[in-house]
Amino acid sequence: MKKRIIILGSVVVVVIVLWSAAWLALSGVVKQNIDALALADGVSAPRITCGTLDIGGFPFRFDVECTTAQIATGDIAIDVPDIRASIRVYAPTHLLASATGPVQLTDTFTGSRNAVDWSALDASIRLDNWRIARASVSGKDVVWSDALMGEVIIAEAPLAEVHLFDIPEQHDADRHLAALSGYVRAEDIVYPAITLSDTNAEIQLELTGLPDDVRNWGDPNLLPAMAANGGTLNIVAIRGTDAASTLDASGALKLDPQGQIDGQITIASSGVAERIGPLLAEPWRTLVLGTPGADGAYSNQLNFRAGGIYSGLVPIATLPPLY
Repeated sequence: MKKRIIILGSVVVVVIVLWSAAWLALSGVVKQNIDALALADGVSAPRITCGTLDIGGFPFRFDVECTTAQIATGDIAIDVPDIRASIRVYAPTHLLASATGPVQLTDTFTGSRNAVDWSALDASIRLDNWRIARASVSGKDVVWSDALMGEVIIAEAPLAEVHLFDIPEQHDADRHLAALSGYVRAEDIVYPAITLSDTNAEIQLELTGLPDDVRNWGDPNLLPAMAANGGTLNIVAIRGTDAASTLDASGALKLDPQGQIDGQITIASSGVAERIGPLLAEPWRTLVLGTPGADGAYSNQLNFRAGGIYSGLVPIATLPPLY
C-alpha cells in the first residue's frame, strides 16, 4: 500500500511539473503573439500596443491584461486604459473579456476627439470548429462625449448590447461558407442634439457568404470572395421608438462584381423628420425620409446601384467601390 501511495504521489508530481512547464510555454506563445500585433502597419491590419502586458491565471486559465492599450487603424487612434481577456483550459474556444473606460478616440485626419465611458463592459466569444457560435458585447451606463474641448455629452444609454449568432441551417460545409445573425439593442437612449430621450433602438441583421473559418476573415480578398459567393447583408429590421416618434427600416444590400453596393432600403417613420433638422437639413431630409402621407407618416426607398444612392429614381450621392 505504501509503495502504491509513493508511486501515485510521484505520478501526480510529474504531471504537475509537466503541466507547469506546458503552461509557461503556452503563456510565452500567447505573449509573443500579442507583442507581434505591435508590428502591424495600422493600415492593412490594426496595430495594437500595450503599456504593460501581463499573463496569469495558472494553472487552469490564461488571463491576459493589457494596460494603457492603444489601437491604431488608418487615421483612427483608440486609447483604452485596461483590457482583460481570459481563456479557460477546459474551454479553449470560449474567450471572456472586459475593458475599463473611458476610451479616447482620435481622428488625426479630421482632428476630432471623442470619449466613450461605461460602468461595465463585458464581451464573450465562443467558437465551434473556428466558426463563430456566438459573440456578445454588453455595456452598462454608456456615455459618448465630444472630448475635443472639454466634455460635451453626445449620447448616453444605461444599456447597450451587440450579439452575433451562427445560423447553422445556412452553413455550407462544402463551400466553407457561414451565415451570421446580428442583433443590436440600446435602451433609454438620450441624444440631446435632437431632443431624444427614453428612446429604444433595435437592429436585426443577417450576413451570408462569410468564410466559416474566422482565421480567413483577415484575407485582403475577403470582400471580392463574398461578392462572388453571393454574400448579402439582409437588414431584417431597424426600429427606433420613443414617446413621440417611430422609425422602421428594412432591406438588403450586396456587392456587385465591381465592388459597388447594390440593393435597397425601405424607410418608414413618424415624428422623425420634425426632429432631425439640426442633423439633416432640406432637401436631404425629404430625399432620405420621403414625403408625408395623409396620416402624417413618411415613407421612402433608398436604392443603391452602380456606385450611387438614389431616393426613388433621384440620385443623391455617390459611393466609392469597396474593393
